[in-house]
Amino acid sequence: MLKYVFLVLSLLLVTVYADDKVEIYSSSVNSQENIVNASGGVTVVYKDYFLTADKAVYNRITQDLELFGHVRVNHDKKYKVLGKYAKLNLAKKERYFKPFYMLDAKSDVWISANEGQAKAQEMNIKSGSVSGCNPINPLWTMDFSSSDYNSDSKWLNLYNTRLYIYDIPVLYTPYFGYSLDTTRRTGLLKPSFGISSTEGFYYEQPIYIAEQNWWDLEIDPQIRTTRGKGVYSTFRFVDSPVSHGEFKTGYFKENENYFLQNNLQNQSHYGFNFKYTNTNPLNQWFNVNLEGQSGIYADINHMNDVDYINLSSNNTTNLATATQVLSRVNMFYNTNDDYIGAYFKYYEDLTLQTNDNTLQKLPTIQYHHYLDTFLKDHLLYSFDVQSNNIQRIINKKVVQTDVNLPVTLQTSLFDEYLNVSYKANIYLQNSQFSGHEQTPISGFTYNNGSYIRNYHTLSASTQLTRSYKNFSHVMGLELQYNRKGWSQKDGFYEDNEAYCSDFTNKSDATYAQRCEFYNIAAIQNDMQLNFTQYFYDASAKEILYHRLSQNISYESGTQRYGDLENELDYKITSFLSYYNNMFYNYDQNKFSKIFNQVSFNKYGFNVLLSHLFKDTFLPKTPTYTPFTSYFTSTIKYTYNKHYSYNASYNYDIELKERKSMSLGFMYQKRCWEFGIQYTENNRPVLTTIGSASSSVYDRYIYLTIVLKPLMQANANSSLLSYKLPNEKK
Repeated sequence: MLKYVFLVLSLLLVTVYADDKVEIYSSSVNSQENIVNASGGVTVVYKDYFLTADKAVYNRITQDLELFGHVRVNHDKKYKVLGKYAKLNLAKKERYFKPFYMLDAKSDVWISANEGQAKAQEMNIKSGSVSGCNPINPLWTMDFSSSDYNSDSKWLNLYNTRLYIYDIPVLYTPYFGYSLDTTRRTGLLKPSFGISSTEGFYYEQPIYIAEQNWWDLEIDPQIRTTRGKGVYSTFRFVDSPVSHGEFKTGYFKENENYFLQNNLQNQSHYGFNFKYTNTNPLNQWFNVNLEGQSGIYADINHMNDVDYINLSSNNTTNLATATQVLSRVNMFYNTNDDYIGAYFKYYEDLTLQTNDNTLQKLPTIQYHHYLDTFLKDHLLYSFDVQSNNIQRIINKKVVQTDVNLPVTLQTSLFDEYLNVSYKANIYLQNSQFSGHEQTPISGFTYNNGSYIRNYHTLSASTQLTRSYKNFSHVMGLELQYNRKGWSQKDGFYEDNEAYCSDFTNKSDATYAQRCEFYNIAAIQNDMQLNFTQYFYDASAKEILYHRLSQNISYESGTQRYGDLENELDYKITSFLSYYNNMFYNYDQNKFSKIFNQVSFNKYGFNVLLSHLFKDTFLPKTPTYTPFTSYFTSTIKYTYNKHYSYNASYNYDIELKERKSMSLGFMYQKRCWEFGIQYTENNRPVLTTIGSASSSVYDRYIYLTIVLKPLMQANANSSLLSYKLPNEKK
């Protein structure tokens, strides 16, 4: 018993009361006047500090606490500080460490220095290194002459900084600032550099501004020494719990020599994009409490030419460059029974000098009543009305309204083995014209008109399922017969039905103008046969999907059999799959479309190969080819957790034109990434000569360096690029 009492007494506790309580635990403690000496595994607890050392000396008068040997400090479980000697003044809240070593537990960033001194949340560090790598032989370090760190804001400032890869100095900067957490704050983002034989030296330095938590602003000034300079910016905001948006804009000015040598259409490139989403605007904006769901989505774009997109980034592989830009705003209100929507669409063709003659839909108004039932679900009906205001600045415009009312009678027979239904479809379209044609069609005028018709659909379908020992088989068959009913038309539709329905008139000079508003789809007396089957394994995972579809026409003077469609999706193994979709034309005895795709994902390989072939069977002209033959491929190989390789190649076989290609590799470790990528990209440009589809081949070499966690890897991680001379198409 005395033995256990002796052991307990040897673990002494000294509790010191000043303004705050300090607890010192040690196996040996002695006190002389106001000096407390502790040794033998000292542990000090003060507020949210937890300190350990071999020896400690505490002065009750000055409140100085000195720690000696294997000093470790853990502050609020956020970072750890180690050293041989530490001095803490609890009254002044000052701390001194020599040597100094700090590890941020969340980011794994460590700082090693000769000494560090801190007061409250501010810490000053002299002559040291910082890295996110293993402290033993780190792959990269940033050496500095001095540094300061704020433990509240988690912001670290380094001065006279030298970046070393192993022992090789690669970069010097007088200042480098970095956040050790993910809090948004104002500062400089990662710069981007590039060299081009045609555009000169490229430099972009993003500036990030985040003064409030509901918005941020990114400004991206750039310079291309031979080509010109410009600035792009992005403003992002969250204006409510149910809405957010962003506004992007940019401007780039070409140098005079570059502008003239490349025959560009515009010396200045500018544009903007505005996106906004709100998932409950009616209740939020009008202070109501509607039970239904409302929403608004806006994506508004404008630019003077495609180079506005091409110049927005140094890495063109991440850009989607098109010759037509769509702006749209969608609004809706939805309940269990009804839907109301309004849609605005505005098109810009970047190959045209003006879009005054481009058709716009401003707006489209829609009302839809969802499927409803009568007679114990045997009678179904829905209702839909849609009005399109199709307008433009010059030439004719129209307000075109469509009404659809399908009524279906359905039942099951033979103990639900056979499902049969009859559908009566009533359709109405009305067109109201306005405006005047700049070049009127001789002998033709646009008259307001209406078109109403009905048609009938009979269908029968069955689906059978059978389970086997290792798989299940589901098979379905559907026959659908469409029969024309009565129709009535006047005005515009009576004047144009025969002319616009005869596709041989497409060669007429006036066909496009006269029939651009005639969009009545012909209803034929025909039958559609659809066969589908599925195979599932024992875990209900799909192995094979197969579909056959055939259309048979009963109209005189038309092709009896439509294209036979075959679709197959076969998961050959867990890592190998094959997809095929093809159409066979009986009249030509040829395939009109064949699409094949093979994917493989195993042994570190991720491969996707595809080929598309299409034939329109139209005559070939100097400006039109009826064939499409396009090959695409992407290959990625992960050798191990450090090395990965990738390649892609896209080729237009019919035009004998390479569309894009890339080849590269990436080396990854816990604290850094390094990669090289060679890329070719065929992009459109707007010039004063040549066709509207003028394009050039951009050829780049991208160098990616990511120092983790000081940098984050993403799709735009390229730090340096070299642009090779362009190839003209």
